[in-house]
Amino acid sequence: MSEQRKHLPADERRAATVDAVISLAAEQNPSDITTAAIAQRMGLTQGAIFRHFPTKEAILQAVMSWVTERLLARVDEASRGAASPVAALEAIFMAHIDFVVRHPGVPRMLFGELQRADETLPKKMVQTLVRQYGERLRRLIESGKAKGEFAAALDVHAAAVLFIGMIQGLVMQSLLAGKVGQMRRDAPGVFAIYRRGIGAAR
Repeated sequence: MSEQRKHLPADERRAATVDAVISLAAEQNPSDITTAAIAQRMGLTQGAIFRHFPTKEAILQAVMSWVTERLLARVDEASRGAASPVAALEAIFMAHIDFVVRHPGVPRMLFGELQRADETLPKKMVQTLVRQYGERLRRLIESGKAKGEFAAALDVHAAAVLFIGMIQGLVMQSLLAGKVGQMRRDAPGVFAIYRRGIGAAR
């Protein structure tokens, strides 16, 4: 590793640490990732890591903050350019799938945090992300109902839960198969069934 790489500014070092953790999470159980493994991936000593993060928990907090910021930004960007609520939902669905394919370590970390019995700050951050994501979906679905795109009797909460559940299902199947990229192949057909299910009767 070059001297320039070893002496990055603090913000860049923290960002590089987050990248290293997400990369490692794509290859192994996130709960098994140690600060020694993170340092090794970055070509640094553990001491260099702890100069920017006082604890491993602080590293996880930074990772969850990065995920929340990036994923919600992708969701907002995808919906912003859509011509209608249903088009926005489809754009969000595909953008989320693309995000996971590009960062396969992310869902492994999210699932790992949600399975923890204790109420850690990273776990609470994941719960907040899911809540904020759901709020965006419910607003879009309500808008679609108001415009007659979706069934008037549609349960908005259930429709939002199912939307997130479809993504989680695709992620789990791809992880089990060891083929994360297959989500891109399966996602259009899955969303088409969802769209017919929530659509207004013709």
